[in-house]
Amino acid sequence: MTDETEAELTGATPRRRPRANVDKIGGRKLKPSTMMMGHGYDPVLSEGSLKPPIFLTSTFVFPNAAAGKRHFEGVTGKRPGGADGLVYSRFNGPNQEILEDRLGIWEGAEDALAFSSGMSAIATLFLSMVKPGDTIVHSGPLYAATETLIARILGRFGVHWLDFPAGATREEIDAVLSKAASGNVALIYLESPANPTNALVDVEAVAASRDAIFKGARPPIAIDNTFLGPLWAQPLKQGADIVVYSLTKYAGGHSDLVAGGVLGSKEHINTIRLMRNTIGTICDPNTAWMLLRSLETLELRMSRAGENAVKVCEFLRTHPKVEHVGYLGFLEEGSRQADIYNRHCTGAGSTFSLYLKGGEKEAFAFLDALKIAKLAVSLGGTETLASHPAGMTHLSVPEARKQALGITDNLVRISIGVEDADDLISDFEEALKAV
Repeated sequence: MTDETEAELTGATPRRRPRANVDKIGGRKLKPSTMMMGHGYDPVLSEGSLKPPIFLTSTFVFPNAAAGKRHFEGVTGKRPGGADGLVYSRFNGPNQEILEDRLGIWEGAEDALAFSSGMSAIATLFLSMVKPGDTIVHSGPLYAATETLIARILGRFGVHWLDFPAGATREEIDAVLSKAASGNVALIYLESPANPTNALVDVEAVAASRDAIFKGARPPIAIDNTFLGPLWAQPLKQGADIVVYSLTKYAGGHSDLVAGGVLGSKEHINTIRLMRNTIGTICDPNTAWMLLRSLETLELRMSRAGENAVKVCEFLRTHPKVEHVGYLGFLEEGSRQADIYNRHCTGAGSTFSLYLKGGEKEAFAFLDALKIAKLAVSLGGTETLASHPAGMTHLSVPEARKQALGITDNLVRISIGVEDADDLISDFEEALKAV
C-alpha cells in the first residue's frame, strides 16, 4: 500500500519526510543507550519495518536532475557538508548514514563516518590530513599496522614523524612538539590506552602543549579510542578534535564483522569524507546493519565485560606465576598514570596486559593450555581472547623498539568477554599450571 492509498483510506495526510529525531522527553535528555534503538530511522519510510532493512544497492534514483546536481556538488566538495541525499554506495547509503548518526551520539560529536575497517579509517584520516614534507607527531606505542603506515608507507612519500611515550609528561610532550614545530606538523595522533601496554596518554596535556606551541593554525589532535570508548573514555572532552575507532572491537562486539569509524567536528569530518568518497573506504551496508544491531547492546556488553575483568584481574595479580598485571584498575594512587586515569576515564575497561614470570616459552604454554579463552587477536568481543603481541600483532615492530616500549616475550594480552567470571578464573588457574 502506498502512502497515497493509505491516506485515501484513513483520511490522513501522507508523510514522505522522516519523523524528527527525539532526543529529549519532558526536558530530560535521552541517554545514548536509549537512542540506539531508533535514532536516525523512521519505520514509515521502510514499509513500517521496525528495524532498518539492508539496502543492497549500488546506486540510488534521483527525484530530478537538479537534485542529482546538488547531491554531486556535496559529494565532490564544491559545496561543504556532503550530499543532500543518496547518490552511490561508494559515497553513502541508508544503513551507513543511520550508523553514522548513532555513532556520534556517544561522544557528542558533530558528525561521524563509517569505514570498511579500523585501518581504512586511519589510512583515510592520514591521507586527508598530510602531504609530502609534513610531520606527524604521535604517541607510542601504536597499533603495529598504524606504526607501519606512518613510518614505512607514508615515509616513502616524504612524510616525517616524531613520537613521545604514551605516559609522557607535559615537559616531554613540549620538547617533542617544539622540535616538530620547526617543520609543518599536520597531525598529532594518539592512542590511549596504548596497544598492548595499556599506558595512558594525557590528552589534556597534549592539547595544552599544542595550544601553547602552535600560535597560528593548530594541527588537529586525533586519537584511537578503541580500547576504552565510548563507554569508559570520551577524548573529545579532554581536547581531542578527532576520535578513531576500530568498530570491529567493542562497537561490533561479536567478532563477526570488520569496520572502522571516525568522529569529530563537521569541519574535520568534511575533509575526511572527501577522501573517503575518492578512495572508497566506506563500510558496506550489511556491515553497517550489523553494527546498528550491536550498538543496541553496547552498554550492556561493555559493562558486563568490565565487571568480569575486575574479578579476573584480582585473581591474577596475586598468582605466584604472574609478574605483573597491566590493568588500569590497579594503577598506583598518586602516580601520573592514576592521575590521567582519574581525569580521563570512567572505567578500567576489559582488556589488559598480563606479564608472566618467564619468557616466550612460558607465555606460549599458558596460551596453549586455555580452554574457554580463545587464542586469537582482536578484543572487545563477547568471548574472551588471548594473544602474544611480541610474536603476533607486533611481530613486525623492530626488536629494539619493542623492548623500549615494553612489548616483551612474557607479555600476554587478554580481552575479557561476557562469560561467567568464575568460569574464566578457573580457566586461567588451570592454564597457569602449565607454565
